[in-house]
Amino acid sequence: MSNTSASKILDWNLLVKIFSLALPYKTKFYTAVILTISIAVLGPLRPYMIQHALDTFVIKNDSLGLLNYCVLILFLLLVQSVMQWWSTLLANFLGQQIIYDLRNKVYRHIMSLRLNFFDNTPVGTLVTRSVSDIETISEVFSEGMINIVGDILQIVVILILMFSENVKLSLVCLSVLPFLFYSGYLFKEKIKESFELVRTQVARLNTFVQEHLSGMQIVQLFNREEREFTAFKEINAQHRDANIKSVFYYSVFFPVVEVLSAISIGLLVWYGAKLVVDTEITMGTFVAFIMYINLFFRPIRTLADRFNNLQMGMIASERIFLLIEDETPKETQGTEVLQHTKGHIEFKDVCFGYLPGQRVLNQISFEVEKGETIALVGATGAGKSSIINLLSRFYEIESGQILLDGQSIDRYTLASLRGKISVVMQDVFLFTGTILENIQLYDTTISEEKIIATAKLLGAHEFISKMPNGYHQKVTERGASLSVGQRQLISFVRAMVVDPAILVLDEATSSIDHDTEEIIQAAIIKMREGRSSIVIAHRLSTIANANEILVLDKGHIVERGTHTQLLQNNGYYTNLYEHQFGSTGSPV
Repeated sequence: MSNTSASKILDWNLLVKIFSLALPYKTKFYTAVILTISIAVLGPLRPYMIQHALDTFVIKNDSLGLLNYCVLILFLLLVQSVMQWWSTLLANFLGQQIIYDLRNKVYRHIMSLRLNFFDNTPVGTLVTRSVSDIETISEVFSEGMINIVGDILQIVVILILMFSENVKLSLVCLSVLPFLFYSGYLFKEKIKESFELVRTQVARLNTFVQEHLSGMQIVQLFNREEREFTAFKEINAQHRDANIKSVFYYSVFFPVVEVLSAISIGLLVWYGAKLVVDTEITMGTFVAFIMYINLFFRPIRTLADRFNNLQMGMIASERIFLLIEDETPKETQGTEVLQHTKGHIEFKDVCFGYLPGQRVLNQISFEVEKGETIALVGATGAGKSSIINLLSRFYEIESGQILLDGQSIDRYTLASLRGKISVVMQDVFLFTGTILENIQLYDTTISEEKIIATAKLLGAHEFISKMPNGYHQKVTERGASLSVGQRQLISFVRAMVVDPAILVLDEATSSIDHDTEEIIQAAIIKMREGRSSIVIAHRLSTIANANEILVLDKGHIVERGTHTQLLQNNGYYTNLYEHQFGSTGSPV
């Protein structure tokens, strides 16, 4: 672990941030603190009361007084038990409520990030932040700082009672403390390093598993099972070793505490018995000291666990706060809500690159009038998809302007801007749920009747209605239970049902067979009426009727015009067309 991380394990500013999460529940938090302090004080009172019982009632053979005093001790035990139950309940409630709030905050923050953040950040890392790291923070409240304060207070109360009773006996019993402090310091430093390593290995394991389960088809297709399993075993072994390392430190520290506790008891018996014989202390004091020593070392054992829970929580919280406090990758919101749009799109000298100094678009300028269709063609990497990503403001341009109805799209809120644009991608993503839910995307204002009407228009109703549960048919993760064509049809219904002002098709028919494509093309012509459309297609036959075709090459517009005009130019577009259909113009 780096020195930076190590130095922040006891960062009080970080602790303040963590406990500020409890501000909405401050009444419950303060109640839990008061209960913990009360329990810490009540616990050490038992040895004191037993000492009093022995020296006052047992010695004097006062059975009635002893009975009454035992009832009082029993009552205090019951009170302490109830307080312990209440304290545990409140602490765990706080932990669960806080991670609920924090997980919502983290997930909302993640959804507000630009796409380039996800391009550079493994999904498994974000899963770790959103799930296991946040779960660890709950232990700061249920088993962490509050209980650490309670344990330390209990130790202080015990020391006060012991030294107030007999200083010499206390010093003899506690002569092992220097060894305890030194071993505790070594344990703290070593376990701190191991916990950082554990959290790192958890993130690596989550990232690997998530990525390779998602890409299992590729793994099996290229017969990479054994190599991938070997890589998994190596990462899993590093995760195991990191945990074993922390377990090793526990296995050493706990026996050391037990040995020191036994030595302390031995010193007490040796020196205390001599004091009893010499009548320097009473038998009640001797018995009370035995109980004090047991009570003294008990919280020290739990302190190790609780302090480590606190360390793990702080390591996790540091990572989470770094994520949610970093505003750099957040999408930039406009201030104006886009109520209506004619769909007039204009790109003016737009330049853009995913990485600094590596432009993928150079001086891109074009217009799409209301109701017009513009097509983008070109080789892979020419910049076609980048244009539609910029229109939806998934990325920010380097220079130039993107205008909608003559106004810069930067002025509009992202939700209102994207609400006017529907995009159909080549790679359709369906969530686990019903077909209806995948079309609605949890927008209950979209009625089932409207969905059915749109599905009929696009030719999707026929296959959906034949399913056992129709529109309520469950689909598996990423829509694996459906064919590629069926998933594409559902994505068309999802795009059209919101009645967009702007329609974007990014290779949307490339995965559909010829018969299905004919159905969709007929539906698209109807859906384009009154809408501005941008179409990316490798199949040039699907864009022959576009109002204008832009031919891109290496981020530049090298040709533009209608299908007929471009063929007459006998240039880049003509070469693409002849490559697909031959010089005769008929499909090869």
